[in-house]
Amino acid sequence: MRWGDRSVWIRCTAVVYVAGFLEGTAVHGFFLGKGGLDAYSYAPLLVQLLFHALLLFDPLVALLIIRARPGGPVLAAAVVLADVVGNWSVAWNAVMTHPTAFLRPVGLLPITLFGLFVLLTALPLRRALTPGGDINACVSPPPKAG
Repeated sequence: MRWGDRSVWIRCTAVVYVAGFLEGTAVHGFFLGKGGLDAYSYAPLLVQLLFHALLLFDPLVALLIIRARPGGPVLAAAVVLADVVGNWSVAWNAVMTHPTAFLRPVGLLPITLFGLFVLLTALPLRRALTPGGDINACVSPPPKAG
């Protein structure tokens, strides 16, 4: 089944995934180019390693989604969950000190919103990308009259 044969919901969700993960790739690439391996020196070592690993995982997720692989949404959920947890763990004290400073269209807010979107849509998208899968399988059928 090609992308054109899939419902609008599936195609739009896939476009959001690909755009979000490619944007993540660009951001992590920018930070690596700007700061080198010490780009995330403000974070604990495991978070630093995660942020560097996202330079590989983000485009892998985008590629799996573009190729309509059912494992793509599952990997996307795992990657975005790790990314959101890593970002929140680094920013937690600053958020508690100045919460309104994080209500801007860059940084923690869009990462969190994108993460919620991916986590809420990953299983329905996976089902829809499974051979023979359909978004209608994710929705309860209407009650029968009679």
